[in-house]
Formats: sequence, C-alpha cells, structure tokens
Amino acid sequence: MKKLNKRITYITNAVLAILFAAVFIVSFVPDPAVMVTGGTKTDVIYRGNTQNKNVSLMFNVYENTQTVNKIIDVLQEKKVTATFFVGGCWADDNAETLNRMVANGNEIGNHGYFHKDHAKLSFENNKKEIELCGTIVKALCGENMNLFAPPSGSFSEDTLAAASDLGYKVIMWSKDTIDWRDKDQSTIFKRATKDLSNGDLILMHPKDHTLAVLPKIIDYCLSLGYNVVPVSQNVV
Repeated sequence: MKKLNKRITYITNAVLAILFAAVFIVSFVPDPAVMVTGGTKTDVIYRGNTQNKNVSLMFNVYENTQTVNKIIDVLQEKKVTATFFVGGCWADDNAETLNRMVANGNEIGNHGYFHKDHAKLSFENNKKEIELCGTIVKALCGENMNLFAPPSGSFSEDTLAAASDLGYKVIMWSKDTIDWRDKDQSTIFKRATKDLSNGDLILMHPKDHTLAVLPKIIDYCLSLGYNVVPVSQNVV
C-alpha cells in the first residue's frame, strides 16, 4: 500500500511539473503582432500616435481608377491628404493616377502586387510580392514606400519578417468601413466616425458609395478639430 501511495504521489508530482512547464512556455510565446523573427522585431501598427490629434484616411487600391481620381479631387478640395495603399498590378496600368496622388501631396503605400493571401505565402514569396510592388511604384512615380498593408489584413510571421527585411512598417487599421461589402452610406459614415479618437486609421476602398460620403466624413473629422494626415505622419 505504501508503495502504491508513493507511486501515485510520484505520478501526481510529475503531471504537475509538466503542467507548470507548459504554462511557463506558453506565457513566453510572443504575440504574433510583435513576432521576433531572425533577430528582428516587426511591429504591426493598428493605430497612430494617440498623443496627437490626428486621424488618417487609408484607401486600398486595386480597381476603379475613375473613382480613385474623384477621391483625389475630393481630398484636394477639402485640403487634406490620405494614404493610398496600391496594388502593384494596378499601379503598373495607372501611372498617371499614381502620379496625381503624389503631386497632390498624398502618400503611397505598398499593398502587394497581386492581392494574395500573405498568410499563406512563404517568406520568399511574401518578399517577392512586396518588393515587386515597391519596384514598380518607384519606377513609375519615384516614391520609395515604407508602409505595407497586407491584403485583407492577412499576415504571418513570414510576412512580418519579409516586410522587416525590406524596411517596411506593417499597417492595419483601427476603423474598418467594410465598404467593399456594404454600400449603405450612413453605415460607412458611422463606421468611419463612431467614437473617433486620436491616431485612428480609417480603412476604405475606391467605391462609388464611399466617394459619395467621403466629403461628409472629412468634414466631421475637421469639425472635431482633427488633422487628417497621411499614415506616416500619424504613426510617428
């Protein structure tokens, strides 16, 4: 009986030791948003500097060039600037619009070349997608980009490592209008402006319904005393 009790005690202690070790290991697994890969830490940015009264409008662009040009017009009329995260394959066919963005003081960001799911790409293919877009944009308008927005917000450790190797900050968002799916202007306005706060990064796309409500969104931000600035000015 004593031997049995000793054996039970031994097994119990062994199980507790294993559980303790597991909890210890899990507690030191890094957050995927700040994963350390190859000795380099890459932060994923979801909001700008909350110490400054700035907000940013971000447009992910792979289509609707005519609407993109009208968005540029609205920004110019309102005397504000935005960040356009452009797909390389779109930029390749729309050099004139790309240069209009830059000429009007807007910022160009990298959105990959073919709008792929970067979470499913290897390190090498992540790097190819980002690098090819960067090369095309540089050749067409002379801009050296350093902000990368993963298509559909999908990324992995390999994405972060590739972006870091290429000198990019990875940008997500704090407010998503989901305008690629929903067309109701009041819904888009509410998603863009509800509980607006310092550092907000507001995600949109070049859709006609977004264009229609954009002046109202900008006017609301300005009425509350916010500066509407490109992402790079917001995240410093």
